[in-house]
Amino acid sequence: MKKQKTKKQKTILFITGNMNKLREAREILTDFNVMNKKIDLPELQGEPVEIVEEKTKVALKLLKKPVIVEDTNLRFNALNGLPGPYIKDFLHKLGMNGLWELLSGKKDKNAYAAALIGYGEPGGKVKVFEGKVLGTIVKPCGDSHFGWDPIFKPKGSKKTFAQMSAEEKNKISHRKKAFIKLKKYLDNK
Repeated sequence: MKKQKTKKQKTILFITGNMNKLREAREILTDFNVMNKKIDLPELQGEPVEIVEEKTKVALKLLKKPVIVEDTNLRFNALNGLPGPYIKDFLHKLGMNGLWELLSGKKDKNAYAAALIGYGEPGGKVKVFEGKVLGTIVKPCGDSHFGWDPIFKPKGSKKTFAQMSAEEKNKISHRKKAFIKLKKYLDNK
């Protein structure tokens, strides 16, 4: 007689080389065996949901196992949502101060951080889950080991993401919100 697989035994490959992201995923998806797999996925252009869907499909095609793909974006209201999914390129080219200076002549400094998580299984449709944190763009403040954290201050906070402890940030993170949505989906499958 064949033994039924429980959710605990189900392995999901998280396409990331970032151990902090992996730790955060494992803290939320406790009923699953989340393993990291570092593969180079194409840097696509388009709308954030389309980018995550396509990256998830590419990972599925390569690995033929359940996969998670995550993409983060930062959207400035005054720039109609830019830099959006191109935040890494903007950060690389302009630096932290350059990102801040993009809004120097603008009154509206509001922005939001979004994490989009794609989940797919062989033979199934890709699902995308989004988590958002509203905030404002401020002059760089705090040490960062993580991208644009020094310029993003979440709504209601006196600190930028970079000034927060990992525990403080993880309680309100856009990634956590997206992973919680994924967990609800997986729990109800």
